[in-house]
Amino acid sequence: MTIAARGLTDVGQRRDHNEDSFLVDETLGLFVVADGMGGHAGGGTASRIAVETIRERVRRAREREPASFSAAKPLDEHPARTVLREAVESACSTIFRAAQQDPSLAGMGTTVTAALVLEGDGAFVAHVGDSRCYLLRNGRIYQVSEDHSLVNEQLKAGAITLEEARTSRFRNIITRSVGFEEAVLVDLMGLALAPGDRLLLCSDGLTNMVDDATLLQVASSAALEEVPRELVERANEAGGEDNVTVVAVEIR
Repeated sequence: MTIAARGLTDVGQRRDHNEDSFLVDETLGLFVVADGMGGHAGGGTASRIAVETIRERVRRAREREPASFSAAKPLDEHPARTVLREAVESACSTIFRAAQQDPSLAGMGTTVTAALVLEGDGAFVAHVGDSRCYLLRNGRIYQVSEDHSLVNEQLKAGAITLEEARTSRFRNIITRSVGFEEAVLVDLMGLALAPGDRLLLCSDGLTNMVDDATLLQVASSAALEEVPRELVERANEAGGEDNVTVVAVEIR
């Protein structure tokens, strides 16, 4: 199998700066979306540090042990899962320390949704926050990640309906982030992949504006090269209330 991917970030219609960052590295098989928070300087700094740190940690691990990135071992025993988790943990501590050293960056943090596609038929997804990873397969869309958000906690508790969640004034409050504290609990999921599958990584600037049915229609029917642009346009047409970032990955 081979991997192809495209990514795009956009400031949206309401913001005057972009605090999102993303990574598309087909050579490493690494794809990241990070949605920063903490003000004009802090949010953009946090998301950028996250992307750079994760990339560097994965790159060094691959150089040390190239065989660890094949899909020869079962996913639940695979060494790459530890590599990806520790890369996100390292990003968390790096962001936290940077904020301690610069008062203007105090309180900054970021979401992280990262996919590491192995040299075979598997992938790992590491996730913190309310950016998302979806799997598109055979005309269906599956949300791989679970939002770490106040609204999702209310949904799971049955306190609000799905329709109320879509319009809640609390929908931007997250319950877990990378860098706000020195350590973070990272969700890690293993995926078996097949040719024709697509992964979609995106910030909540997309998912708060565009429903899953539209995500599926665009991300499964458009050419891979057009998917990020078309989805960004859909979000902006719906109001573009936040920065919008999309990374689309295709397994061939």
